[in-house]
Amino acid sequence: MPTTLEIPRRRRPAACGLSPVTTMDRMRYGILGPTRAERDDGTPVRTGGPRLRALLAMLLLDAGRAVPVERLIDGLYGDEPPAGAVNAVQSHVSRLRQDLPVEYDGAGYRLAVDPDEVDAHRFERLAAEGRRALTEGDHQRAAELLRAALGLWRGEALADVRGSAFAAVAADRLTELRRQALEDRAEADPGPDDERELRELVAADPLRERAWALLIRVLARAGRPAEALTAYEKARHVLAEELGTDPSATLRAAHLAVLRPNPRHGLPAQLTSFVGRGEELGAVGEALGRARLVTLLGPGGAGKTRLAVEAAGRHPGDVCFVELAATGDVAGAITDALGVRDTGLRERGTAAPPDRLLAALAARDLLLVLDNCEHVIDAVAALAARLLASCPGVRVLATSREPLGLTGEVLCPVSGLPPDAAGRLFADRAADAGSPLTPADEEAARSICRTLDGLPLALELAAARLTVLPAAELARRVEDRFAVLSRGSRTAAERHRTLRAVVAWSWDLLTGQERLLARRLAVFRGGWTLDAAEHVCGLGPATLDVLHDLVAKSLVERDGDRYRMLETIRVFCAEQGPDPGLAQAHAGYFLSLAETADAHLRGADQLTWLARLDADRDNLHAALRGGSTTTALRLVSALTFYWWLRGSRGEAAALAGELLRRAGPQPPEGLTEEYVLCALNAGLAGGAAPDGETTRYLAGLSGPPRQPFLLYLSAVTAGPPPEATGHVTVIHRRLRERLTGDPWSEALSAIGGGWLTLLFEPAAGLAAGLGAGSAAGLAAAEAEFAAALAGFRALGDRWGMMLAHAGLAEVATQRGDHAAALPPMAAAMRLAAELGSVIDEAELLRSRAEALLLAGDLDAATADFHRAAGLAGSCGAPELLAAAHLGLGRVALHRHDHDTALQLCTTALHECPTGWYTADGIRMTILVTLGRIAAATGDPAEAERRYRQVAEIAGGPDGLRAMADARAGLDALGA
Repeated sequence: MPTTLEIPRRRRPAACGLSPVTTMDRMRYGILGPTRAERDDGTPVRTGGPRLRALLAMLLLDAGRAVPVERLIDGLYGDEPPAGAVNAVQSHVSRLRQDLPVEYDGAGYRLAVDPDEVDAHRFERLAAEGRRALTEGDHQRAAELLRAALGLWRGEALADVRGSAFAAVAADRLTELRRQALEDRAEADPGPDDERELRELVAADPLRERAWALLIRVLARAGRPAEALTAYEKARHVLAEELGTDPSATLRAAHLAVLRPNPRHGLPAQLTSFVGRGEELGAVGEALGRARLVTLLGPGGAGKTRLAVEAAGRHPGDVCFVELAATGDVAGAITDALGVRDTGLRERGTAAPPDRLLAALAARDLLLVLDNCEHVIDAVAALAARLLASCPGVRVLATSREPLGLTGEVLCPVSGLPPDAAGRLFADRAADAGSPLTPADEEAARSICRTLDGLPLALELAAARLTVLPAAELARRVEDRFAVLSRGSRTAAERHRTLRAVVAWSWDLLTGQERLLARRLAVFRGGWTLDAAEHVCGLGPATLDVLHDLVAKSLVERDGDRYRMLETIRVFCAEQGPDPGLAQAHAGYFLSLAETADAHLRGADQLTWLARLDADRDNLHAALRGGSTTTALRLVSALTFYWWLRGSRGEAAALAGELLRRAGPQPPEGLTEEYVLCALNAGLAGGAAPDGETTRYLAGLSGPPRQPFLLYLSAVTAGPPPEATGHVTVIHRRLRERLTGDPWSEALSAIGGGWLTLLFEPAAGLAAGLGAGSAAGLAAAEAEFAAALAGFRALGDRWGMMLAHAGLAEVATQRGDHAAALPPMAAAMRLAAELGSVIDEAELLRSRAEALLLAGDLDAATADFHRAAGLAGSCGAPELLAAAHLGLGRVALHRHDHDTALQLCTTALHECPTGWYTADGIRMTILVTLGRIAAATGDPAEAERRYRQVAEIAGGPDGLRAMADARAGLDALGA
């Protein structure tokens, strides 16, 4: 069980003889019984009278989350609160704050504790984990977790606050969860001691069929079948009287188990844990309840057989397991498994007559499990059809790499395990192999599970290698999966002893045309559409039918309108022979997709096309690496805006850098703009200044570029054009002259005009070096941003609207009207969230934090700076990460915490890239702040050094302000 988090708390004065709650205290809170708060040593914390306890209980129900004041009032007083309810709640909160960490965060009051410190939340977590373990077949772990969960109850939930308006619903919910946990525990580990609790459950809720079924099983296991049958009759009578219904299948199965213990013909016992198939196991059970033919369909090594065995083990009726992998005589294998003897004489090796099998099963209720049907699929389908038609009590559960293809067949796909379950399986098998994983192995284990597609057999083969390879080395070598995973269990079937044999078994069952398409589909990365397969693979109209067959044979998986191969299968197919020209066909198709999408990214269909590019991200990057230099440069141009919107700065820089090295020092003929975009992308991560080719191209532009985002990207790296030192109206005119005719570029130029006005127009510039813009200048900037908003709104471009709203918020901030800045900033952040643009969210959070800092709200500013730093780090934006740490340093300086301020600003200075425009302004501001810290700590020499360093940097969006601040600092020092 995870340890309780340490929650930092302020030291508070002692109250009523109780010791204060300190930073190192760990608390326990309870509402599963009377409300309580106590330290780990059992020392109680005052909880006051009924109203105060009710308020505490409400906060505990939402531990760690803010509860609005209105909901607290409704919960305490109901529909008719008294006149002074708000003041009363505030008074109660003040009393709780004397001993407990109650906070107000703008949205409401919250108890700042880890939810796991509260018994109700801990109970829900343990009960959910116990139920998950139960569905996965780990009954021992399930029983342990559920006992721990139920052991937290001390009486009725919310026992001492039941009179409050909120309590009844909350208590009923918790009580129902407790009943479910009791049932789960009784199912996980049934015993005689469960009888009393199960009888109490059915007495409290006579329509609770699961509890009745469990009671019947407990009584039967205790050797009291007569009482078990009496319990069934009572349950049947109650259901008929109250609901007019018959007992459910679960209840009938429990009754049948008392009358006739269920034989299990040949169901193999399992020697290892069953992990991570709870959802599939439930789906198979549900399918068997409503259909008579269910097929577990999936690639080799996915764990179909194990899932079938687990599902069959939970089936209430008779079961017969038949292994077909080593036989061609389907009917004979079934009769042998059932023990049905053919009394007639027949020649050795001839098929067993199906008629005798049909006669033997005509009156039987039986689940027939047919394992590994793919190589005898036609024979299995023919016999299954006869069995299902002639034997109404027979159900068939098949495992196969392709469907049987019969009417009424229910398919249950089985593929690789999800990451968490794959990790648990790998850890279990590693421990079984005598090589348990350590915390240091966790990253390597995740990499291994990801590389092997979560395929259970592959993970088991990999775990066996841990006896000779450390996890980190195995993670490196497992990329060559077929060489590394070449040894399995000596007792396993030949096709399961190596990973290559598993896939080769499926490959050998393909037709020639299926093999051709499978080999060509290996060119795709991360999936593809039918349109892509038709255009790239060269089979034309036949593609659909052959692809259908590959899906049916589990070589390809379908997810909505997309298809994919497990990486293990893709690698095998790619090894089956080269296909000249395939890589170029792939690159050409995805270049066309990227160029089509790029135009739509600047309009109302932005989100749709972002999602389309997201789906093919791996294909696009593979095309960039595998296509010709010309194709790759055009792809970089088409993807530049997409990369920015998705915050993929590091990814874009790496791909562009690789391409630049391939393309050489000069752009190919006719591709100068694409080459420049490649250089700008490559420079983003490292902060490299634009080279001469880039500068010349930008200076020579006479109209909108083919990729309009080029201007924005160049502004981030190179800054405004050289003429920006002139009058801003001249710059506006020249900029608009270049971009006339393209509505998107015109709207973007208005964004640029707004910022140029704020940063460079003398009339709206820095007043007396203090950074206050003039009213006329701010009004001009506001007009530019408003025009941009109208332009982007007409186009439906969320990104452009976001920039315009952010500009309007900046105008309000520079006016000192922080309240007016909030609505446009909120609108900008909403649009960034809709776009999923991580880098823009980081920048907007940083901007909002700056406004909050200026407004004096240090706590809110700190929270936003921290969030901005997290997002900036995740999307590879070092200048924004530096800016966020600078902001935190400035907050610390405001609080006179000079050591923290110095540490944060020094970190920011090391993080901030050099040589490009946006980063320069941040670096200058960091130096100014370091100078102020030095001056505040009595080190004038260091302060002067830092102030003078500001003048050594070229500029940046905050350059003029930083220069003015540095001059003011030097003047204050008398330097």
